[in-house]
Amino acid sequence: MAFKKDTVVGTMIFTIILCLSCSFMITGTAEVLKERKLAKKRDELKRYVLMAADVDISGDKDFRQIFEKSVTPLLVELDTGVVDTEANVLDFDDRMAAINPETSSKPKKDTAKIRSRADKARAFKVFDDNGQLHAVVLPIYGKGLWSMIYGYVAVKPDFNTIENVVFYEHGETPGIGDFLNDTEWTDKFKGKQLFDEKGKVSFKVVKGGAKAGDVHGVDAVSGATMTGRGVQRALQFWFGSEGFETFLHKLKASEV
Repeated sequence: MAFKKDTVVGTMIFTIILCLSCSFMITGTAEVLKERKLAKKRDELKRYVLMAADVDISGDKDFRQIFEKSVTPLLVELDTGVVDTEANVLDFDDRMAAINPETSSKPKKDTAKIRSRADKARAFKVFDDNGQLHAVVLPIYGKGLWSMIYGYVAVKPDFNTIENVVFYEHGETPGIGDFLNDTEWTDKFKGKQLFDEKGKVSFKVVKGGAKAGDVHGVDAVSGATMTGRGVQRALQFWFGSEGFETFLHKLKASEV
């Protein structure tokens, strides 16, 4: 029987077919865009991790290939230091995990002013060309003056000395908070120690400038006291007992 689209039934069938076709097209487009967005996030993460580890990715070097060869991503249970071996680490949504009551908890001492902390966090072991551990890169974030400051800290194989830092996102005052992305300031973190002899987190951003020989202090920036204090508190929190402390102890004992 011939299909007569000029009838009521024919119009309804045509409309349904058109709606279904549009729905499939939109769904397909959404999936493609979602995958592109995820790919972009993965690439940004890879870049920041390698930059934090002070790995040269300049020029025509393929950072994806370097990451694949040199980096082992891990998803760590913060309270126990245990690694989730079945996790899709690169696509782990740490911010969603931090606000989901089922995958987060409130810090007992919220020095970084983050309100809630994800139960798990990513960590990245970076190896040199000889297969030796070069650094462990850990994500940190904490409240500055106006915004959350997000970054990565790379720690040398002694799990105490800072290799390098990268701050990749913040909403601090333009022109004042820009020092967070200035390598002239972030280079001052290199070689500083996070812990004192007793294992207490002693890193600090010093107003007026760190004294000569201060292995824990980095100069604060004039006019940006609260932003610098936010960085200090973020490092103190994330390398403390509610952050990566247990994981670092396991690394030091070669249990991870």
